[in-house]
Amino acid sequence: MAGPTFFPNPTSPRVLPPVQRSMEPHIFHRRLPEYEVTPLYRLKSLAGRLGLGELLMKDESDRLGLPSFKILGASWAVYTLLSRKLGLAMGSWEGLEELYALLEPLRPLELVTATDGNHGRAVASMAERLGLWAKVFVPDRIAASRIDAIRSHGAEIVVVDGDYDDAVAAAAAAVEGEAGALLVQDTGWDLNEEVPAWIVDGYDTLFQEADEQMLELGIGRPDLVLVQVGVGSLATAVVRHYFALCGSSMPRLLGVEPVAAAAALASLKAGRLKPVPGPRKSARAGLNCGLLSSPAWPWIQGGLDGIVAIEDDRAGQAAHELQALGIDSGEAGAAGYAGLLEICSNPAMPFVRERARLSTASVVLVINTEGGTDSDGC
Repeated sequence: MAGPTFFPNPTSPRVLPPVQRSMEPHIFHRRLPEYEVTPLYRLKSLAGRLGLGELLMKDESDRLGLPSFKILGASWAVYTLLSRKLGLAMGSWEGLEELYALLEPLRPLELVTATDGNHGRAVASMAERLGLWAKVFVPDRIAASRIDAIRSHGAEIVVVDGDYDDAVAAAAAAVEGEAGALLVQDTGWDLNEEVPAWIVDGYDTLFQEADEQMLELGIGRPDLVLVQVGVGSLATAVVRHYFALCGSSMPRLLGVEPVAAAAALASLKAGRLKPVPGPRKSARAGLNCGLLSSPAWPWIQGGLDGIVAIEDDRAGQAAHELQALGIDSGEAGAAGYAGLLEICSNPAMPFVRERARLSTASVVLVINTEGGTDSDGC
């Protein structure tokens, strides 16, 4: 694929199963000692420049003491795995100290995952908080600073000769037959779909907060949401949240991914899960993924209105603009805003703006998924 592009979803959108929402992930997150509602910025100057009514950005650059939204999903998935092993109910503990004590029968226990950075750091952080071990598999192209950040939480690092998908396969193989190890992976396949679903449930806290913040501003719901895709967990969370809230009248939803790793776009074109062959050289660590998570695929196919695939220089421009406003963001974190910039600024894409029904009255929501990071990691 050459250059930025837009691909509309050729299937009938909103063909989705019923969604059962739970407040338990949000209750859990509020019990963690570092919990605070992250900011929702009203970017009036950028909205005016792009010809929009409102541009809102949910900023996840500082979430529960880590520089990414990933801790929301990892923490809830870890807790759900552990509580199932022990039969814990949410009412059986209040603070983290009580939960730590209740986990004593499980120790020693190791949490295992693969990562390009933020998910692995989130799993390692939860292991550290709960007195567990962590083993994190990483691709060999990852930046040394990302490894150092994960290792700072006491995790063992295993460098895999290959890319992110190879690291996922190695992590899954490492837990086979190991009673004292649990796989906490955000990418799903036939034998690993339950944990990724819990990770998606954990991300709903972000959108519940955004709903409340928008009501406080007197804005109501967005008309358009642009969301980073990656393996598809956050995109799934967006679809599930708004479908549960609004049904078929939910906002228009567009996925954003790198041209070099446009797995969602390729899958929508094929009408099935389709991998993007490597080597994938996008600088957007966290989105440089060659295959969608299998549990995410039905929600992406049934809920997204289309995919915007962008070049790294557009993501870099978006990050620079946000940094100029004092928002800590990198190329992956700013990718949702970068997709909006592509739609509004690329003279070859006016039809996308029309398809998204953007106007001077439109309310658009994007997510800064992480703070500034090294661009040379995978």
